Amino acid sequence: MTIKSNSAVAPKSDSIISLRDVNKWYGEHHVLTDVSAEVKKGEVVVLCGPSGSGKSTLIRTMNRLEEIGSGAIHVNGQDVQGKHVDVNKMRSHIGFVFQQFNLFPHLSVLENVTCGPLWVSKSKQADTRDLAMNLLEKVGLSHKAQAYPNQLSGGQQQRISLARSLVLDP
Repeated sequence: MTIKSNSAVAPKSDSIISLRDVNKWYGEHHVLTDVSAEVKKGEVVVLCGPSGSGKSTLIRTMNRLEEIGSGAIHVNGQDVQGKHVDVNKMRSHIGFVFQQFNLFPHLSVLENVTCGPLWVSKSKQADTRDLAMNLLEKVGLSHKAQAYPNQLSGGQQQRISLARSLVLDP
């Protein structure tokens, strides 16, 4: 997968995400080749490509779940790959829905959605519960708040994962 852009090397001030000449290798396999792109606030972007083209790898580099070989990635003006970046703090402002959802099997739906604000942000339990229930309502699953992930269909698990990614207001 290769994305090209005519943008300058420095990220634009109205960009939420800026990728500049990003390269990623797995051994000899060059997965991302000089990827450059800008995403502005409020813009909706769809990343399409065949299986194995690097879509998931590219997304994972933006949250520093994968290191890049060269280039630059800025999210909200911050160099994601910078040596002095507080990765946990940075990730607390990024919503991420994993391909396999990664719901905690021993937690209820409501507990899965509230764990981020309660554990990471130390939010108040009552406020977090209300927000989580609101998000579960929006994804059409408030009636499943006490269910466990193994009791849900794949589509329902995906919607729970989406609610969990939104609860921290990324």
